[in-house]
Amino acid sequence: VPEDQADKLLLANWGLPTAVLEKYRSLGVVQMFEWQAECLMLGHVLEGKNLVYSAPTSAGKTLVAELLILKRVLETRKKALLILPFVSVAKEKKCYLQ
Repeated sequence: VPEDQADKLLLANWGLPTAVLEKYRSLGVVQMFEWQAECLMLGHVLEGKNLVYSAPTSAGKTLVAELLILKRVLETRKKALLILPFVSVAKEKKCYLQ
């Protein structure tokens, strides 16, 4: 992330609703890793273009997907389908995405 865009690491600077930010804060998430912000700033990803990325287990891949989905749903007022690989992950996401 370029120095002049370091503020993009903070979730509060992505235009998310207060309720969403509070939920992430309650989970201990207030900022992203640099690679996560870079993913969100690539090309036209925020306008709905595709993104393929890879990271080790527990590196934070799901946060990138969640933020992309949340931003698109809030901006377009359309529904989204989130497919997760494990029932345990799906149950966890269901609890806090509600």
